[in-house]
Amino acid sequence: MDDGTELITALLTPQGAADPYPIYARAHRLGPVLPIWDDMLLAVGYQAVHQLQRDPAFGVADARLRAGFEPGFAEHTSKRLINDSILERNAPDHARARSLIAAVFTARRVAALEPAARAAVHGLLDELAQRGADGSPVDFMDAFAFRLPVGVICELLGVPERDRHRFRGLAADLTAVLEIMLTEQELSAADTAADELSAYFTELTAERRARPREDLVSALVQVADGADGRLGDHELLANLVLLLVAGFETTANLLGNGLALALRHPWAADGLRDGTVDPARYTDEVLRFDSPVQLTSRLPLSLGLRVAGLPAGSGILLLNAAANRDPARYDRPDAFDPTRRDSQPLSFSGGPHFCLGAQLARLEANTALPALLTRFPALRQAAEPVRRARLVLRGYQSLAVALR
Repeated sequence: MDDGTELITALLTPQGAADPYPIYARAHRLGPVLPIWDDMLLAVGYQAVHQLQRDPAFGVADARLRAGFEPGFAEHTSKRLINDSILERNAPDHARARSLIAAVFTARRVAALEPAARAAVHGLLDELAQRGADGSPVDFMDAFAFRLPVGVICELLGVPERDRHRFRGLAADLTAVLEIMLTEQELSAADTAADELSAYFTELTAERRARPREDLVSALVQVADGADGRLGDHELLANLVLLLVAGFETTANLLGNGLALALRHPWAADGLRDGTVDPARYTDEVLRFDSPVQLTSRLPLSLGLRVAGLPAGSGILLLNAAANRDPARYDRPDAFDPTRRDSQPLSFSGGPHFCLGAQLARLEANTALPALLTRFPALRQAAEPVRRARLVLRGYQSLAVALR
């Protein structure tokens, strides 16, 4: 009989990471919250994950909490870099740093990017048309899904176009530290990537101090250099790296997952072409059905806080992707249906750690997928897609398509 430990063990196999959804279905039959180890729970129910994302009694693994179960983590530059960003900060540090970033990374600034995003989409579609004109396969992930969001976030940040090709491999290496398990080789590669990205933004911030521009890096440098000193130099670097990496890594996965689903469901692709399927609703269903971010975690902020009778200090893995397929929340949870009217996926997390770039990711997906399918009505899969060997960040390494 299944229990939580068996389920998480299955998820951590290559087969489980490649297709976790049957495991999630088994988990739902056991209950919304399951014990997995002596001091850890697994939350799979929609309501449970929704509440825990927002419960102020729980937080992320900041430096204080992490030192309790991973002493010496800060010896690794990759882990320290991520830990110094808002991704792994709790109150009051999180609220302070996030409010400063949000003051310049505004909804108005993102909305103003729509014309540039549309222009970028059509420019990349022109390049796709040239590359696939003779009928040869084109890797959508390499030619489009990565290049669109990296171009948009770099335009927002003020990263020169000549440098943008460097970031895909560095981001892939760095984000390995977000996985539940990683090898020494992966950790070493993550440290190297962290060093290179930190050095890059050290140079770029110095340049913007000397010659400010109308970009996000310049705006955040001014915040860091303010008289109140509320954003330290290492915090500045850590959050610039986070904005860059999070700005394209998960969006590239969203675009790849979205196209793969369109190719498997031709009626949905036709609906995006003729306008009978709302692009925003389609994006929501992709986020629900095959989330680019499968799980996060929470820890009790008080050492005396007990969870479901487990020892004080018990943590919780939040399986956002499992919650998105909870049969207690959704009718036909394992069916892809972009006509759903009340999707509300938990893929962007919630509460104080709701994804700062959610609006930008939606803008890019809502713009790109209908334009792609309309431009190439005969678009088809040209080879079996290759998934990345990751559990937390789910996407394709390659997705070969033929345009005609």
